[in-house]
Amino acid sequence: MQDTQDRYAGDALPDLCARVRRFVDEVAIPAESPAIARDVAALDRCVAQLRARAKEAGLYAPQLPAQWGGLGLGWRALAEVLEEAGRSFLGPAALNCAAPDQPNMLTLLRLGNAAQQERFLAPLVRGEQRACFAMTEPAPGAGSDPSMLRTRAERRGSRWVLNGHKQFISGGVGADFGLVLARGETGATLFLVPADTPGYRVVRDIGMVTGYQIGGHAEILLQDCEVGDDAVLGEPGQGLAHAQLRLEPARLSHCMRYIGRARRALETAQAYVAQRESFGARLADLQQVQAMIADSHIDLHASRLMTLDCAARMDAGLPVKQHSAMTKVFVSDAVNRVADRAVQMMGALGLSDDTPVSMIWQEMRPFRIYDGANELHRATLARRLMAQA
Repeated sequence: MQDTQDRYAGDALPDLCARVRRFVDEVAIPAESPAIARDVAALDRCVAQLRARAKEAGLYAPQLPAQWGGLGLGWRALAEVLEEAGRSFLGPAALNCAAPDQPNMLTLLRLGNAAQQERFLAPLVRGEQRACFAMTEPAPGAGSDPSMLRTRAERRGSRWVLNGHKQFISGGVGADFGLVLARGETGATLFLVPADTPGYRVVRDIGMVTGYQIGGHAEILLQDCEVGDDAVLGEPGQGLAHAQLRLEPARLSHCMRYIGRARRALETAQAYVAQRESFGARLADLQQVQAMIADSHIDLHASRLMTLDCAARMDAGLPVKQHSAMTKVFVSDAVNRVADRAVQMMGALGLSDDTPVSMIWQEMRPFRIYDGANELHRATLARRLMAQA
């Protein structure tokens, strides 16, 4: 990957970011519409068209190595590119670097054998298929605490039989296969399960506050779902460690994309207060509004610095369990504040579908829950830091 990263040294990375920004402004943002925000089939059709344009523009799959058709960016470079792509609800999906498939692809790159990469990774890379990561379960099953996993994997002869109940599985509606976490005799194991496997059933798309989620948020039942040894991803019994391997870069990628989204909300609000007058003055001339603008830029600047620091550690091959948790907690809180201030500055307009601000505001709230609730990260961080002290 190093040779590919070197292509984006010096002026090359700013040029790439400028091209992504133009693509977002001229192609991705014009394709946005509240009418497709929660329509899984319409989103799939729209994203397929956008991906063709992204490939033509040479912007496709910035997170993937060149041998897989990507740009091979390191994490620091990816932070800048994903911020630009993240300004649009459709930008990351158009570049095929949106959740859940971005971390799914990286997991398959890291853990998949040659046959698994050919069968499952290659179609994801080409944008021909979608996948989901099925870990979360109804209470009392796994949520922020993966050790509460209740989905079972029973060994029967040379086969595995999965039984369990998954919910809030992002991207699960219409996914071609799932990365399914289940518990067996030796511990949790990660399985690759095609969606057409008997016993694998998507029950429904769970209505959520968020929009533009490719594949919605599925409830999935596994009832005597039988797979072979070739379905095991990584090592049997190491599923929790494999899940953590996936979640750390996923958290950081969310930070990168959502910084871009919050920046767009702030830009929209700033343009509004610069021209809107009330009681004989522009809103932008009021000190309370100026304070909200300043605080928002401070939040975004601090978020970028934390994200870039964590990204640099990942590029250097250093462990980031602690740093990714701190970054996720801070950035998710910060982008929530930025989006909330944008709504406040715009008043009723900020709550309407006439601008992207209301949808951005709705998107920011779940980030404090995604990839582990912030309260869990704070508690875990505190215990780890006290132990270190």
